[in-house]
Amino acid sequence: MRSHTIKKPGILLDLAIYITVMFAIRELYFEQFSFIINGLMWSFTCLIVAMWRMYSRGITWKDLGLVTPTNYKKTALVTFGILVATVVSIVSFNVLKDNFNWFPTKEVVENTAPTVSKFGDLKGNWMLFFSIMPMILVESTLEELLDRGFLMNWFEKLFSNTWFATVIAVLLQAAIFGFRHSNDFSERSITTGLIGLVMGIAYMAFGRKLWPLILAHCILNTMSMVERV
Repeated sequence: MRSHTIKKPGILLDLAIYITVMFAIRELYFEQFSFIINGLMWSFTCLIVAMWRMYSRGITWKDLGLVTPTNYKKTALVTFGILVATVVSIVSFNVLKDNFNWFPTKEVVENTAPTVSKFGDLKGNWMLFFSIMPMILVESTLEELLDRGFLMNWFEKLFSNTWFATVIAVLLQAAIFGFRHSNDFSERSITTGLIGLVMGIAYMAFGRKLWPLILAHCILNTMSMVERV
């Protein structure tokens, strides 16, 4: 990505198109389909837009870090490190939240109840679990491609290739990632934002490779879904 020179007006146009579509498409919801089907429809729409803008700039997914790992041991260690850092950040947030009573009990209930029901009644329903997990894993992969691969690199280009631009890019993508999952400033949005923050830092810190992030994200979401069964 750093080897491609793109003028800032072009980057700004790409971001305006992408972010507009990213939020606008979520207003389209087909009640006859499940939440995960609608979510995949949203993500694949964003993927099409991202690939369109990448094609126009001569950028490939390989340029953004979607390359076959050359060192599987290192990839596994980085993936494990991301998982540990994510769990630590979420646990730390929960400790602070509980000690300082940041979110009233009523608000927490209102924001967590829909999260359980949107996937259906998973309690004890392993058949449903295994039927939706492939879609969950695809969605996890798409989020890493789009949020860390595309969006963060485009933000970084917008603010020029400096350490400050990298910091801003990491923070912005994490904020959007968190907000997009609940459309408010809630416990869920902050928790999701923390996941995006850890993923963003890991992406920059470990050579801009997407596979460790994809693997970690898939494992995290699998753990989350298992807890619901």
